[in-house]
Amino acid sequence: MKIKNILIVVLLTLGASSVLAQTDTTVYNLTIRQETVNKAGKETMGMTVNGSIPGPTIRFKEGDYAVIYVKNEMDVETSVHWHGLLLPNFYDGVPYLTTPPIEPGQTQKYEFPLIQSGTYWYHSHTMLQEQSGVYGSIIIDPKEGETLEYDKELVMVLSDWTNQKPRNVLRNLKRGNEWYNIKKGTATPLNQVIARGAFGAQLNFWRQRMESADIADIYYPAFLNNGEEVQEYPQFEPGEKVRLRIINGAASSQFWMTFGGEAPLLVAADGLNVVPVRRNKTFIGIAETYDFIVTIPNEGKIEFRAMAQDGSGHSQAYLGKGKILAAPVVERPDKIKMMQQMAKMNMRMGAPAMKFNPSNEEPDEMMNNWGMQMDSDMKMEGMDHSKMNHGMNNQQETQMEGIKQNMDHSQMGHEQDMEMKVSKSEDQMAGMNMFSEYNYDYLKAPANTVIDDNQPVRNILLNLTGNMWRYIWSMNGVPLSEADMIKISKGEKVRITFNNLTMMHHPMHLHGHFFRVINKHGDYSPLKHTVNVPPMQKTVIEFDANEDSDWFLHCHVLYHMIGGMARAVSYGTERDPRLEKYPAEILFGEANHFYSWGMADVASHMTEINLVSSNIRNQFNLNAEVGYNENMETEFTYERYLYDYFRVFAGVNVENEIQNSLDDLSVTAIAGIRFFTPYMFNLDVRMDNKLRPEIRVSREIMIFPRTAIFGNYEYQADFGLVNNLTEEGSDEPVDYKGETTWSAGVEYFLSRNFSLMASYDNRFGAGGGLSVRF
Repeated sequence: MKIKNILIVVLLTLGASSVLAQTDTTVYNLTIRQETVNKAGKETMGMTVNGSIPGPTIRFKEGDYAVIYVKNEMDVETSVHWHGLLLPNFYDGVPYLTTPPIEPGQTQKYEFPLIQSGTYWYHSHTMLQEQSGVYGSIIIDPKEGETLEYDKELVMVLSDWTNQKPRNVLRNLKRGNEWYNIKKGTATPLNQVIARGAFGAQLNFWRQRMESADIADIYYPAFLNNGEEVQEYPQFEPGEKVRLRIINGAASSQFWMTFGGEAPLLVAADGLNVVPVRRNKTFIGIAETYDFIVTIPNEGKIEFRAMAQDGSGHSQAYLGKGKILAAPVVERPDKIKMMQQMAKMNMRMGAPAMKFNPSNEEPDEMMNNWGMQMDSDMKMEGMDHSKMNHGMNNQQETQMEGIKQNMDHSQMGHEQDMEMKVSKSEDQMAGMNMFSEYNYDYLKAPANTVIDDNQPVRNILLNLTGNMWRYIWSMNGVPLSEADMIKISKGEKVRITFNNLTMMHHPMHLHGHFFRVINKHGDYSPLKHTVNVPPMQKTVIEFDANEDSDWFLHCHVLYHMIGGMARAVSYGTERDPRLEKYPAEILFGEANHFYSWGMADVASHMTEINLVSSNIRNQFNLNAEVGYNENMETEFTYERYLYDYFRVFAGVNVENEIQNSLDDLSVTAIAGIRFFTPYMFNLDVRMDNKLRPEIRVSREIMIFPRTAIFGNYEYQADFGLVNNLTEEGSDEPVDYKGETTWSAGVEYFLSRNFSLMASYDNRFGAGGGLSVRF
């Protein structure tokens, strides 16, 4: 395997050799099983590697040859991806794209030369298995000996744990249930919004079809460090220097890391050495790795704290003995304040996660139409507007410096005109301060990382897009199942701009490559394999296209990846014949699986059941309402989503013609459109086979932390176009009849699956009971 040109200088700095001679072969055997585990106070079914979560640390030496046998003792297929390792494409471990899946009962052999050193990790790349425990650490010692000074080391794998089945977690997200925010205290009910004077900001979010400033999707009862919430490491003695190799192996959680005592020395990121820097509070995105050197104090033990980004929990580890030197506690984010700050900015949120025509991506148009909209004083002259950063904060300004140093000469003609008139836009930019900490300016490569300027440049713009209402994620408004591969050619310098048009952080990982993350250090911008892209901001990466075959590019929030935020980057070379029986379409279709859910209201005045089965474009709905006064309505529809919020539907409706009697039922065919409107109303406009138009509008609002109100209004008009209309109670003909149906109620959430409800319906009367979600 050829060494990546982009890494030669850095690896030499680490004392690496470019010679691939296989001096030794190191062999590991890993067995993946389904086992009962207890990580958060409850026994649940997990997936272990060699009997543990996380799996064992596998250790190699640079220049050696790795042979790893992975045995699957589960009843479902699995896989293992060697995250951050540069290896032959066939062993990268993405099932159906690069590597065959490991079928139940099978053992798969991975083998590759080790051409790098540092801290890395491995994990399953099959659906949601990583959440269940299939992950572990990889350490590769430098061939020529360690250049950093330390006495001991400790590997720490951070992760999150749910007692739910991961598929049920995703199903809960797709149904739009607010329970996770309620459970972890991050919901923003209307009473709190109004009390804080933020109702105008809330209206701005509702107008853009957003409930609040989303930070993290899922409630986790436990955050883990090496498989436990609290760890003690008393083996370290005063004065010892300990290298902490920290890996974020979480499925869906990013962490703020803080340390007690003296600020630690950050020495490596994503496996590669950086210019050492003292740094205490550090954000670690999912799939990133950071190495720190800490000195054990003469008295006391160091606390290491990893707090979930939304402040919903943390893990702790203590190094040494004695009294605790407490780590700083990062302040919990204020979501209502974030909403107020963002409302001050000229920002268009809610870019579509799916398009009417997915084959026509138009990324530049999307970037210009969504996100931060700059005023005239903020525009650059002498440069294509589509290549600009909209509303630069500190991170974006430093990225721009790096981009200027690496632009084609054709773009450099008016560099003197590229100064930003920030002072005139202070009000517009005030809200961006909330993201100012999420940058990589503290990372500097120890050697020049510039890629050969003579290589042809391929510029790629990837807008990161998502829809929290239906939990669909994509790039350029196209989820994986509808996307083409990203075509590149060997020998190019590929520059990707990630433009995040969502309110979520997205840690983007490119398999098989390291890339430059353009920051204020320009020529010395760091090399990484995973980069966090903050909300509503841009991050620029560059890499040397020196591989072949197809490689996966995706958000490492596991549920975002499975939701569609992924692509294959293709060199256009012939596919490995060993993959002939494993079509890549199986991987690409993971984002398009059907998920089904239901809800039943059992009350004193009526019973209602709703069943839904949905994938990206298609949805089936069954709704049945039966009142104890013998009024009923049942409806089955199929709907097709044309884009995020608009769909067409057709189906059958059955209801009683005579009030308070089920003796005369009317069956009609229906068709129409459904639209999720600004301000988050569900609108239904339809026509039945009797040519009776009807409009339906519904809305639900959370008014207290566990309490929501809801309402539904329906009006049907009958102009007698099919049937002769008569006055009720007589044979007198009439030209028009109208029927109004409405209901309103309140719901109190007891748990994820149960709520108390009370409502009034003008057909069924008033009553109360229990709502059950399943």
